[in-house]
Amino acid sequence: MPAPTRKPAPSSNWLDRRFPIRTLLHREYVTFPMPRNLNALWSFGAFLIVTIGFLIASGLFLAINYTPDIAQAFASVEAIDRQVPSGWFLRSLHMGGVTMLFACLYIHLGRGLWYGSYKAPRELLWLTGLGLMLMVMITAFAGYVLPWGQMSYWGATVIVNAMRAVPLFGRPVSELLLGGEGLGNIALHRLFVLHFAMAFAILGAIGVHVATLHVVKSNNPSGIDPATPRQTLPFHPYYTSRDAFALCLFLMVYAGLVFFLPDLLTLADNYVQANPLVTPRDIRPEWYFAPFYAILRAVPSRLSGLFLACGSLAVLFVLPALDRSPVRPATLRPLVRLSLPLAFLSFILLGIAGMHPPTETWLIVSRFAMAWWFIHFLVVMPLASEREITS
Repeated sequence: MPAPTRKPAPSSNWLDRRFPIRTLLHREYVTFPMPRNLNALWSFGAFLIVTIGFLIASGLFLAINYTPDIAQAFASVEAIDRQVPSGWFLRSLHMGGVTMLFACLYIHLGRGLWYGSYKAPRELLWLTGLGLMLMVMITAFAGYVLPWGQMSYWGATVIVNAMRAVPLFGRPVSELLLGGEGLGNIALHRLFVLHFAMAFAILGAIGVHVATLHVVKSNNPSGIDPATPRQTLPFHPYYTSRDAFALCLFLMVYAGLVFFLPDLLTLADNYVQANPLVTPRDIRPEWYFAPFYAILRAVPSRLSGLFLACGSLAVLFVLPALDRSPVRPATLRPLVRLSLPLAFLSFILLGIAGMHPPTETWLIVSRFAMAWWFIHFLVVMPLASEREITS
């Protein structure tokens, strides 16, 4: 008697054959080959993604209770802090997230500069990352105005006035953003929409940045791409476990900032409602905008200051063209190894100068630091490239 035939079991790959998301995730986030020699600085990309997740989640709850009206904005923020259940925690989580986001962003950028992650074939990865940084800055600026405190109002006024100094398109762009000549209800409403919309645009930009990374693969401290599979490790479990441990340390610092050092998250003047008739004695930005603010006021001309502040970021976009050396890490480039730490120090000094009143001493510090920042990228990098190519 022949054995009864069994009906074929339903295929477990039914969904995968029609929508191969499981295969894609397995290939890109489990078996994805990573260099063996990555150090702790490569964990900051994971920190950035987690922090943006916290910012968007907390921002959604804050937006429910926020009123984008100059007569009610400050009161609504106070109500979030004092009346909404756990509102103080959500606001501290949001403000602390911005601080942690920019700290990780600048370290992530510095790592790319030190290890030459902007060189071929990763130019597009570098450019998408810089574009993402600009989106974060725009979002942070729009969000900075929303509490409608004294420093928010006057800091935004300084930026808007500087923008209007740009010939041809400066005034039209500022009027389009603000809906008029100055900060008012229309401006606050548009900045609220911009802040909210840009947050989700950043998610899309992150997707493009990560997709670009998975095409060209990750750089590594040696600057030499792995040639064989034996020189790589799968992303999981090796780097997922390492990033998870590093993330625990990161969240401890984040929690300490939120729960124990909330006064570091904003300036004291921002706890006072905005008054267009009373100018603060010293207008200061948040620390993450301080380097660019220091450049803005380091020169007497408003237009020149704005041009140099924007130029300090623009040189990063053209860096792949300025630095044509085939050698990637700065540790293997004697001239860059000396110059780049001074550029990092210049950026830090600009940040410190931007948080202090514009006395003669701090203006001199700002000018020297700004000069070296541009000298490094516009003079030292092309010179080092020529020497290394011909040697």
